[in-house]
Amino acid sequence: MLALQGDVREHLYALAEADALARPVRRPDELDGVDALVIPGGESTTMSKLAIEFDLHEPIRSRIAKGMPTYGSCAGMIMLATEVLDGRTDQQSFGGIDMTVRRNAFGRQVDSFEGPVDIEGIDGGSFHAVFIRAPWVERVGADAQVLGQVTGGPAAGRIVAVRQANVLATAFHPELTGDLRVHRYFVDIVRDALPVVGRAEG
Repeated sequence: MLALQGDVREHLYALAEADALARPVRRPDELDGVDALVIPGGESTTMSKLAIEFDLHEPIRSRIAKGMPTYGSCAGMIMLATEVLDGRTDQQSFGGIDMTVRRNAFGRQVDSFEGPVDIEGIDGGSFHAVFIRAPWVERVGADAQVLGQVTGGPAAGRIVAVRQANVLATAFHPELTGDLRVHRYFVDIVRDALPVVGRAEG
């Protein structure tokens, strides 16, 4: 759990409830001790700056490129994009998903909203999604899979959940809903990837 800034505690609780052993990561040696990483919602420009200051940016980027399962929500989605629109010019992402993300696309804090999102690969009906100063995805590459889109209102059709290989990103905050299905979906990605990643590194 990248614990530099953002809603770290909520993700840690959700991961524990999803039967994952989660721990905060603030230093490179702590990153070395985990098999996967969650990047929380928060402020993507601050997160980018702190990752560089704490000497975590390049190690995280390298681990993701080598196949480390990674999940990002809201600001985490921005950090996993290869291209960010409306971000700061000095903002650096970790990459991981070939996609173009528009930062704060749904508006400011007062424009936060909740709504249903159908997510491919997750059973149980629509996910009640919480959007807070959320991004949306404007382009995905050939290797990226769109998992979810907004189903109603003026933002209908906007892409808000994407996966590429072992990397998952959502524009919304599942850690705030009490619905563990997204976290369990990611834990399954991690469990499926561990033997493959282990052989690749060995």
